[in-house]
Amino acid sequence: MDKNLTKDMTTGNPVKLILLFSIPLLIGNIFQQFYSMVDTIIVGRFVGVDALAAVGSTGSMGFLINGFVVGLSSGFCVLVSQRFGAKDEEGLKKATSSALVLSLMAAIIVTIISVVSARPLLNLMNTPDNIINDAYTYIIIIYAGTIATVAYNILASILRALGDSKTPLYFLIIASILNIILDIVFIVNFNMGVAGAAYATIISQAVSSILCLIYTYKKYKILRLKKEDFKVKKRVYIKHLKIGIPMALQFSITALGIMTVQSALNIFGSTVIAAYTAASKVLQIVMQPAITFGVTMATYCGQNLGARNYERIKEGVKKCTQISIVTSIIAGLILVFGAKFFVGLFINNPDSTILAYAQECLNYAAIFFIPLGLIFIYRNALQGMGESFVPMMAGAFELIARAIVAFTLPSFIGYTGICLSDPIAWLAAAIPLGLYYHKKMKNIAS
Repeated sequence: MDKNLTKDMTTGNPVKLILLFSIPLLIGNIFQQFYSMVDTIIVGRFVGVDALAAVGSTGSMGFLINGFVVGLSSGFCVLVSQRFGAKDEEGLKKATSSALVLSLMAAIIVTIISVVSARPLLNLMNTPDNIINDAYTYIIIIYAGTIATVAYNILASILRALGDSKTPLYFLIIASILNIILDIVFIVNFNMGVAGAAYATIISQAVSSILCLIYTYKKYKILRLKKEDFKVKKRVYIKHLKIGIPMALQFSITALGIMTVQSALNIFGSTVIAAYTAASKVLQIVMQPAITFGVTMATYCGQNLGARNYERIKEGVKKCTQISIVTSIIAGLILVFGAKFFVGLFINNPDSTILAYAQECLNYAAIFFIPLGLIFIYRNALQGMGESFVPMMAGAFELIARAIVAFTLPSFIGYTGICLSDPIAWLAAAIPLGLYYHKKMKNIAS
C-alpha cells in the first residue's frame, strides 16, 4: 500500500507518531489560514476599515459552508482510515470512490443553496448598510467557488486518512504564495477591492486542489481507481453519510453560533466589527495547534479502531491531551502579550479604541484555551471511532450557550458580553465530550 508514502499509526511510539503527523499538518493549517488572513490584511491596509469590516462580517458565513465541507470530508474519510488500519485494500478503494462521489454531489447542492441564501443571511445578521454591498460581493464569489474548496478538502482528507500529512502541506504552501501574489495584483494594482480578495482566494484554492489530484494519481497506486471501484454497495454510502452528515452538521452548528455572535456584534458598528475581525483572525492562527491535534486524533483513532488496538487509542489520546495543554498555555500567552502587534498587521496605525476592543476579546479567549483544545481532541477521537451523535450534540450545546450569552449579556455589560460568548460556549461543549469519551473507553476496556 505504498508504505513509503503512507503512515501506519497502529504501531510505534504514539507520541512520536502524533508529533510527526501533526507538525506538517500544523504548518499546512497555518498556511491555509493565510487565504483569509492575507485577504483581510491587504483589504484593511489598502481599501480601508469599512472594507475590512465587510470581509470580517462574512467570516461566519464562510465558515458555515467551509466548516460543513470540512466536516463532510473528514467524516467520509473515517471509513477510509479504518479500512487502511485493517489492511483492507479493496475496502479502501470502495471507501475512497464512494467518498469522492458523495463529495461531488455535496459540492453541487451546497453551492446552489449558499449562493441563493447569501443576501438574505446578510440582512438577517443585521449587517450595517455601509458595508453590506461589499460583504455580499465578497461572499458570493467565495460561495460560487465552493467546488474548489470541496475538491481540496476531500483529497487532503483521503491522504491524511492514509497517514500522509505532508503532501497537502506542500500544495497549501504553493497556493498561499499564489494567494498573496494575486491579492496584491487584484487589490493594489487593479483596484478590485473586496472582489479581488475573493477571486484570489478561490483561484488559489483551485490550484491547490488540481495539484493535489495530479500528485495523488501519480504517486499513490492504491488510489488509482478504476471503473469497477465505483461499483459500491448502498451500505458503504450509508456508512459514509451516517458519519459525515453529523460531522458536517456539527461544524455548521458551530458556524450558526458564530453567526449569532456576529448578528449581536453588528449592532455595535463597523469600528467594533473591524476590531473583532482582527482579533478573530489572530485567534484562528493561534488555535491551529488545537485543530491540528484534533485532525491527528481522528486519523490515529480511526486506524487503531480498525486494528482493534483499544488500549493504544487511550494511550494516544492521553498523550495528545498533555501536549495540547502545554500548547494551549503558550497560545494564551501569545494572545495576551502579542495582541497589539497582530492587530497592527490588519489595520494600519489602529487607534486606541480598536486596540482596546481587540485586546479585550483576546484576553478572555486566552483564559479558556485549554478547554478549547480538549474539544478538538475528544470530538475528533470519538469521530475517528465512528461516533457522530454526541459530537454533534456537543456542537448544539455550544450553539445554545453562544446564542444565549451573545443576546443577553451585552444588554448588561456591553461588548464584554460578546467577548465572553466563545469561552462559555467552549466550556459547554468540552464538558459533555470529555465525559462521554471517558465513559466510552471505560466500556471498551470492560
